[in-house]
Amino acid sequence: MKADAQPRQYHLSLARNAGGRDFCVGDLHGSFNVLERALDSLGFDPERDRLISVGDLIDRGPQSPRVLEFLRRPWFHAVRGNHETMLLDNIDAAEINVRWLIQAGAGWWLMLDDEERAAYPAPLSELPYTIEVDTADGRVGVVHADVPEGLHWDEFVAELPHNARLREHALWARTRIGQVQQDTPTNEVEGINLLVVGHTPVSPITFAHNVCFLDTGAAYAPNFPGAALTLLEIHPQRRVHTFPTA
Repeated sequence: MKADAQPRQYHLSLARNAGGRDFCVGDLHGSFNVLERALDSLGFDPERDRLISVGDLIDRGPQSPRVLEFLRRPWFHAVRGNHETMLLDNIDAAEINVRWLIQAGAGWWLMLDDEERAAYPAPLSELPYTIEVDTADGRVGVVHADVPEGLHWDEFVAELPHNARLREHALWARTRIGQVQQDTPTNEVEGINLLVVGHTPVSPITFAHNVCFLDTGAAYAPNFPGAALTLLEIHPQRRVHTFPTA
């Protein structure tokens, strides 16, 4: 990853929401119309409620260009995903990575003119790698992919600005979910009450110790059985809200 694509703020802490609800949402991949319907059905109040995304806001889905619209909203917070990183890595590339365009579903980028493209790097590069939210049930951490096994949450957060390999893990790792899917024992992430991650589609939402895998493949319908957009209410209580997209 390019040095100039690193955010000034690697970690964001959100104080407890005294008057409203907090939700986490799985990988959106341009499914902002689905998100809007979900928020409407939940009676989401933008004056009081907040939404925290696990990243991968863009690519695959038809409404990827709307990401800027949502990043401007004060109630919307997001960590950086690997798809945001792939876009940033291709901004100044001599040739756009064909793998990103085809396999990662970034064809929407080719439909923008140079002036439109210029609006994306700054807000995307400012996305932190981690968010921590104070809730009624304790601290909730959010990162796109995972925290390495055996690493304390506070150590993970503190080391991210200085460790490129750790940042790579935060964006791309699938080790823990692979172990969960193979019924191999895993450990909780110490130092946090709940860790919410995305990156790897699962059906349905999956919990392993204090880790929640929240990407339920919203943008993969109809090719992913059980495809849905899932929101996890984390404050003032914890509840799962699932909205099928298949």
